Amino acid sequence: MSSPHAGSSLPASEERTWAMAAHIGVLIAAWLAMGFLCPLIIWLVFRGRSEFVRRHAVESLNFQISLLIYAAIAAVLILITFGLGVVIVVPLVIIGAIAALVLIVRATMAASTGGEYTYPLTIRLIR
Repeated sequence: MSSPHAGSSLPASEERTWAMAAHIGVLIAAWLAMGFLCPLIIWLVFRGRSEFVRRHAVESLNFQISLLIYAAIAAVLILITFGLGVVIVVPLVIIGAIAALVLIVRATMAASTGGEYTYPLTIRLIR
């Protein structure tokens, strides 16, 4: 079975598997506070072999980097307000974590069907 995505040297089912892993793998890596590692590794390994996997890995990687940037901003807000920012930041972090989980699941489902997914509120640092 050939790949439906032009320029790929991977079978379509393997493309979908690695594209899904680029999204859902962040949940495993997140236990080590390094959610960006899974899509980064997949991007580095497969970027020349499958445009489909590359697009999904880049999208997931940009989302994870964006989350790190937002977390750093939250930490700075807590520090400069001498802890008072916790009242605002903690509920936002909880809501953000739930939203991120939902978005990761949606992106994984899109990858599993061979579709595309664009995370909202993502800073596109890697193209």
